Amino acid sequence: MIKVKALTGAIAMAGAALMSQGVLAADISNPDTPLDLSAGAAYVGHLVTGNNAGNTFADKYTFTLAGSSLISADVYSHSGLAKNGLDITGLALYNAGGLLLGGTQLSTGATDQWQLDSSILGAGSYYLLVSGSAMSKSAGSYSSGVTVTAVPEPETYAMLLGGLGLIGAMVSRRQRKQA
Repeated sequence: MIKVKALTGAIAMAGAALMSQGVLAADISNPDTPLDLSAGAAYVGHLVTGNNAGNTFADKYTFTLAGSSLISADVYSHSGLAKNGLDITGLALYNAGGLLLGGTQLSTGATDQWQLDSSILGAGSYYLLVSGSAMSKSAGSYSSGVTVTAVPEPETYAMLLGGLGLIGAMVSRRQRKQA
């Protein structure tokens, strides 16, 4: 009798474990999306249709920088009611070596807003990761703007200073001739 109870208990536990797998959040991430930053900016987003409450996403936006650059990204999600729609839980910048920079949450609730500003990044491959979850059965969306600004190389500054020096010398010379 004790063996039957132990066997019944083991079967009940195994059934409960299998049933609990069905209530885990589904992944509703966009597929990896390349960003075309050749014009200096790109806009992306994610529309989550209804009936996804509790599901999560981690959208990956890949890009390559040809030279030293600064990057700025803003993610914005707006819902009519507090926590109705999407909850943005993270914005981060990665490269092949891992996490480089985490974003800053500026607001949460009816409006979720995150911002990321980088220091100088070298040439190479990077990706932005926007993560969050669907909070209700109603639809929700976020949009993100990403801008890249090229940073001049030190040689460019040297040439600029040299050119300014030559112009100054020419102006000085003209003034001496006129005097």
